[in-house]
Amino acid sequence: MMPAMSTHQPHESNKPALLIVDDDPLIVDTLSFVLANDFEVFTSSSREACIAQLRDMQHNVPLALIDLGLPPRPHRPDEGFALIADLLAHSPGMKIIVLSGQNDEGNARHARALGATEFVAKPTDPPTIRRLLLEALSFSDSELKREPAETVQGLVGDSLPLQKLRAQIKQFADSPFPVLIEGESGSGKEIVANSLHAQSARRSNPYLALNCAAIAPTLVEPTLFGYARGAFTGAVTAKSGYFEDAGNGTLSLDEIGELPLELQSKLLRVLENGEFQRVGETQTRKSHARVIAATNRDLRREVKEGRFRTDLYHRLTVFSLSVPPLRDLGRDRLTLLDHFRDLYSGAVNASKFTLADDAEMQLLTYSFPGNVRELRNIVIRLTAKHAGNVVSAEELMSEFDDTHQASQTNTLPSEPVDLVAALTREIEENPRFNLDAALSRWEQAYIEAAQRLAHGNISQAARILGVNRTTLYNRMETLSRNPPDN
Repeated sequence: MMPAMSTHQPHESNKPALLIVDDDPLIVDTLSFVLANDFEVFTSSSREACIAQLRDMQHNVPLALIDLGLPPRPHRPDEGFALIADLLAHSPGMKIIVLSGQNDEGNARHARALGATEFVAKPTDPPTIRRLLLEALSFSDSELKREPAETVQGLVGDSLPLQKLRAQIKQFADSPFPVLIEGESGSGKEIVANSLHAQSARRSNPYLALNCAAIAPTLVEPTLFGYARGAFTGAVTAKSGYFEDAGNGTLSLDEIGELPLELQSKLLRVLENGEFQRVGETQTRKSHARVIAATNRDLRREVKEGRFRTDLYHRLTVFSLSVPPLRDLGRDRLTLLDHFRDLYSGAVNASKFTLADDAEMQLLTYSFPGNVRELRNIVIRLTAKHAGNVVSAEELMSEFDDTHQASQTNTLPSEPVDLVAALTREIEENPRFNLDAALSRWEQAYIEAAQRLAHGNISQAARILGVNRTTLYNRMETLSRNPPDN
């Protein structure tokens, strides 16, 4: 049975929306009261509740103020790290400010590398928080007000990888066939998708984008294909889906690797002959939209391990584009820094900072695990902190995540016989041994280890564990409801 669809209407407030995520009711109530004059405030007390709330909202939320220590592990930063990744998967343009008591330098650097705009230690006075939020909003507004040509042609730089990418975009833009865009998180896949549409003959038609990681798996089908009146609880009227609404334009499907396996056959049908049906209907409809898919997963591995259909993969990869990570773009890092510096200094009417020579060298040797998004947020912080000044190497390095290269050494016994011997001793020494509880403890430990290696990025943790992102979420929810006995 399909779940009830949201009946929430878009808000009519002229205030920008702000999402506050913290499990301390006093902090939430205080901040909500203090910030209510400037923002329309929405609150959540956990990552799970926050994402469910976002999926139920029909309007843009440009700002989030979040804690790192959230249930079910409020004394650790893992949930907060994961929430940053989830929020940016849902809304890539969202500006996230972390307000946390878990304020050691390592946590701050991880949060910023994952995509947080700023990290603020608790306690902080409300006027400072208000100033940071308004400042972040001004940066966000400046991105929205960029000239359309700048937005769609936003591949800034002249390195050989970008020259190759531009040539491929030009070559593939007018083709009616699907395109698969592959690249790491934060590398700019959405800009490439925009560019493909903007340089095509379809550019006067709609361009619609759906992030498959930002919507509940049970809602993907009605969102893509629409639904008939009475198809499920809450479907009080018929509604078209993205394939219909895109018309003769372009439909961009981000994080296509998150598409539930049972829906992949329906997407394949649309790609093969343009046919689809609304949920609850038998009438066949036709789509004329071109599909551009994007992913940060290795879809070849997903196919090999049975999580992605082979025929759909081959259909999507008629043309494929690979977006290079920032670490491969050489001196384009400086070009991008200049680009963002011009944009954001103008947004807040601030004098431009400059980099000392040794700081430039540090920029050129840093690996940027968060890619272009990480560089953009570094520029935002430098603009706010060092307007009109020369930024030293030490000041720049304080913005870097120097702990992202976590060791992935396997600590289990190297030989199966060693593992069997260890487990034999455990069973012998525990007369009340329970296999289910033991397996749950192992599963929880593996999940926590993968999250730690991925710095809270659930999609990356799922890849480390070799499972689908949805499967990982389901297992985490099961463990949180039924924690293993110690």
